[in-house]
Amino acid sequence: MSRTFMPNISTLEELKSLQLEGLKWTVRHAYENSPFYRQRLQKAGISPEGINSLDDLIRLPFTTADDLREGYPFPLRAVGFDRIVRIHASSGTTGKRKVLCYTQKDIDDWANMFARCYEMAGLSAEDRVQIAVGYGLWTAGVGFQLGCERHGAMAVPVGPGNTEMHCEMLVDVQSTVFCATASMALLMGEEVHKRNLREQIALRKVILGAERHSESMDRRIKELLGVEHVFDIPGLTELYGPGTGLDCGKHEGIHYWADYYILEIIDPETLEPVQPGELGEMVVTSLRKEGAPLIRYRTRDLTRAIPQPCSCGNLLPMHDRILGRSDDMFIVRAVNIYPGQIDHVLSQIAEIGSEFQVHLERREDGRDYLILKVERRPRYKPQDNQAIASRVSQDIRKHILVSAEVEVLDHGSLPRTERKSKRVFDHRD
Repeated sequence: MSRTFMPNISTLEELKSLQLEGLKWTVRHAYENSPFYRQRLQKAGISPEGINSLDDLIRLPFTTADDLREGYPFPLRAVGFDRIVRIHASSGTTGKRKVLCYTQKDIDDWANMFARCYEMAGLSAEDRVQIAVGYGLWTAGVGFQLGCERHGAMAVPVGPGNTEMHCEMLVDVQSTVFCATASMALLMGEEVHKRNLREQIALRKVILGAERHSESMDRRIKELLGVEHVFDIPGLTELYGPGTGLDCGKHEGIHYWADYYILEIIDPETLEPVQPGELGEMVVTSLRKEGAPLIRYRTRDLTRAIPQPCSCGNLLPMHDRILGRSDDMFIVRAVNIYPGQIDHVLSQIAEIGSEFQVHLERREDGRDYLILKVERRPRYKPQDNQAIASRVSQDIRKHILVSAEVEVLDHGSLPRTERKSKRVFDHRD
């Protein structure tokens, strides 16, 4: 009999009861064992005894990335060093890295969460999982491998880059699942196509993480690799790592593990909850995390809650794919724009591929200009460029309310990478 990693709950009321129990435990654990949280909660006038319902969650203060950086190298720590068995850190672009510590229970919980992702994706012990994400201080590679081994499938830990070795393993080992960033998966898809390997590989599923990606990129990867499903796996170092949810085979949204953390969606400006289905910033509160618990941690990731249940019948709630970050926003002529908005518009245009770049310039007239570079799909010709550019420009203007100068490039003109693709280049002073 196969093991299941799904929670043993049959109603939403049972889930809420489990969440309340976890919330009470987390607040008490943080208050009693983390100097940072004790000070923060006392300043807010909150004690563990004051948490009696899930409605009390909004009374708790937020935690931010700045709090983690200021507490470097062991922010939020709520256990003795003798219980810390591992640390991981975010890649970080400014200042000190965000380092998180893990107890053995944290590692076990993370393994079970990730194994649940593989279970939801329909993997069995017969699957061979080729892992193309980074290993090291960051959580990516070790998380994918940890969950794979816990689930019982075969891990093929190649790591990022090295397309030659990846092609070799796909053919020789007959890997059935490929785990990567969307950029790496696209790169591999084009490499498999170029080498005419489609008939020699056994891939059936792709799991994408660590990078926001569009529906058009999913379709392109699916087309190039000939797979049945492309799954989206979210996660962040602060909340264990990747593996905090997955979209099931219905692909109606990402089921998130609400028995391990509470998800709120707030307006990043007002910090108030948004209406169900509205875009906002993800805020997470851990329910079982020992080493570095999270209380209302502002992830900066943008998404929306999906209020309706999934047709698959699973009770676990869903959120939409990650649509960008609240700190990725840029302003052009007084219009606030997120890269995910542009990505969404472009993914609806059949004539162009999934790769694009946004270049921002301030010219001699003192005005800002948005230059959008896109790639023409292979089946279209250079003489179609003007019509394609006009279509892209019109759709950007209609949906984002800003004018764009559109450059249509040959397929493959924009750089490919095994890591996260850079989309926005701001050349303004």
